[in-house]
Amino acid sequence: MDTAAASFPEHLRNPSRPRDPGDAWVEGALGRFWGRFGSAGLLVQDPGKGILLQHRATWSHHGGTWGLPGGALHQGEDAIAGALREAHEEAAVPPDNVRVLFTSVYDVGYWSYTTVAVRVVESFEPAINDPESIELKWVPAGSVEDRELHPAFATAWPELWRRLVHPR
Repeated sequence: MDTAAASFPEHLRNPSRPRDPGDAWVEGALGRFWGRFGSAGLLVQDPGKGILLQHRATWSHHGGTWGLPGGALHQGEDAIAGALREAHEEAAVPPDNVRVLFTSVYDVGYWSYTTVAVRVVESFEPAINDPESIELKWVPAGSVEDRELHPAFATAWPELWRRLVHPR
């Protein structure tokens, strides 16, 4: 390796290498899932604007579908902190502008995905902060199912919506 290349940080010298130890696939009897330590996403509801959806980059898993901003958890990171971090990184969701309502966990034993539902308490406009999004959009809750949803989100949406409308 030349000395100029050696002066770059590892993630720039080897961009295909995961940036965080949690950025990896896990595989088991029920399939392959992203996030060595699990994953989490933020379901953002603004009473005046609707549900914040992310149009996923075509190169991503189930690319071109709509889902929630989120991703792999870091080692030792709890799901709420991870979902808030990921939503800030991907969609500029300000953590102080939302209030956590509930969490919903999908767990296959060796991997889990936590949906963290939040309500906006101070309005904001999302912004694409990284290459993982084609578009971010506030969608009326009644129109969420009209989009081509990420398959796992499509399965989870009816129960998530029920919990948003009728909190326990």
